[in-house]
Formats: sequence, structure tokens, C-alpha cells
Amino acid sequence: MVPLWLAPLILAAQPCQPLAEGARQALAQKNHDAAAAGFRRALGACPQQRGLLLELAQALTYQRKFDEAAKAAGEFLSAEPDSERGLLVLANTHLMAQRLDEALKLADRILAANARHVGALQMRGNILYLRGEEGPAVETFQRAIEIDPKNEDALYSLGRVFYQINRFEPAIAQFRGVLALNPKSYKAYDNLGLCYEALAKDEEAIRHYLKALDLVHKDHRDYDWPYANLANLMLKRDENEKAFQLASEAAVRNPSSARNYFLTGKALARLEKIELSVKWLRQSAEIDPAYPEPHYLLGQLYAKQGRKQEAEREFQIFQELKAKAPRERR
Repeated sequence: MVPLWLAPLILAAQPCQPLAEGARQALAQKNHDAAAAGFRRALGACPQQRGLLLELAQALTYQRKFDEAAKAAGEFLSAEPDSERGLLVLANTHLMAQRLDEALKLADRILAANARHVGALQMRGNILYLRGEEGPAVETFQRAIEIDPKNEDALYSLGRVFYQINRFEPAIAQFRGVLALNPKSYKAYDNLGLCYEALAKDEEAIRHYLKALDLVHKDHRDYDWPYANLANLMLKRDENEKAFQLASEAAVRNPSSARNYFLTGKALARLEKIELSVKWLRQSAEIDPAYPEPHYLLGQLYAKQGRKQEAEREFQIFQELKAKAPRERR
């Protein structure tokens, strides 16, 4: 029997429940526009359900509407300033927006009150990694794993840092730890491919990339990394037709990736399909004007065609962008 005093609260929550559930389903399906719209409608129906503000903030972050996301999370925190969940959501928004200092302050604020908060430790580790502070990042992820040895995200993140600093064997151990917990972790298989490729063990690398492809082919149709990574390895092995097929599939899966278009253009250049290659490379440069690689290859192709001034311009752009480019991180 529901207490009489609780009945009005239950009735007030009912109108927004279907809206909220629909928004959560849309978010799970990565339909971020529908998710954000759904959470807004749910908040309109039940403004007292303040937790919806954080779910709206998450959807807006995925939409890359970072200022709106920060506003929604801030509105929640105005009433609950010490909420660990609220602080973590806002930290993630700042992280995604590359506002690393702001994100770090929020993670440290959580940890000052609760030093064993694994989510905040993971957040802190990711921020330090992106700041180029690999040693402190390793220590932070190791601390998270000490607290929660079966935390898949922390194991994966530690492996990623080890890969970045060329400690490939420890990285392999971390990714294998992820697979022990989750045999369907396509990201772990993909990163094992990268590690074995770095160790010049091409056959092992290919085997792991193919396992990742098998897992994402139907069930994760927006995940492009193993296609692009295997395409890059095929280019190194001069298997250019395979590289083209893989890279173009990566571009279909993630058309916002300049790298995917670059790899496709590079494969087409190797296949002597120059005009088509130029189109893909120009698209790569348009997607990310700060990405140097397509400009160098464009310079080479223009030089072959006798387009001297255009070639010199592309080489100059490449040199300028390369000098400014941060160290690549995954």
C-alpha cells in the first residue's frame, strides 16, 4: 500500500516516465538528437525530476553542444553542488570540449571528498593522458584498478597509455585483461592489433584486427577504427586494393574522420586512380583543416601532374600544419 503522502509524488512522476525512457533508448541507440529532444520534453512534463538535467547534459555533450550541456549540468549542480554524479557529468562535458583544466578541477574536487571514487580516477587519468602527462596518468589508472580490479574501462585506458608510450608488452597484458572480462570487447582486439603491428608481428596484428571487424561488422556499424587501422597496415604491406576497401568502409561508418578519407585517397593514389584520389584527399583536408597528411600527398600528386605551383602550396601547408600538430593520441 502506497503511503498517502507519497501518492502525489508518484502521480507527478508518471507523465515524464515514458518520455524519459524513450530518450534513454534513443541515447543507447546513439540517436543523440532524439535523446536531447526527449529529455527536454520529459523535463517540461516533470521539472521536479532534476536528474533529467544530467541526462540532457549527456545527450547534448554527444551532440557536441558543450555550452548547452554545461548549462544543464550547472543547473542541476546549483541545487546539489556536491553531487558526485553531477560533477562527473560536467567534467565529462569539459573533457569532450577539450577544456582540460576545468575537467581536471572537477575530477579533483570529487576525489578530495572521496579518494576511492573510481569514475573520478578514470576521468582524471584520461585528462592527464590528453595533457601528455603519461606517468601520472598510469599511476591514476593503476589506483583505479587497485580499487576495482575488474573495471574494464580502467584496464582499457591503462593499456591505451602504455601503447602511447611504446610499452607494448604491458599494453598487451591490459587489453588481454579486458578480454578476460569481456570476450566481445572489439576495442581491446583493435588495440591488440595496434600493439602487435608496432612489434612488427603483422600476422598477429591482422588476426586481432579481423576479430575486431567480425565483432563490429553488424552490431556496431558506427565503429570505424579497426577498418582504418587495418587499412593502414595493408598500405604498409602494399596491399592497396584491400586497403581501399577497408578505408572506404571506415569513411562510410565515420564520415567525419579526416583520417579515413586520407587513407582512402592514399590507397587510390597507389592504385593510380589519381583524380579520384585528389577528391578524397581534398575532402580529408576540408573535414579537418588542421590535419597535415592529405596536403603532403596532394603535393606529390600535383607534382606528378606538372601542377608545380599547386604542389608547392600543398607542401607549404603541410609544413606549417605539421609544425603545429599535437602528438597524435587515440
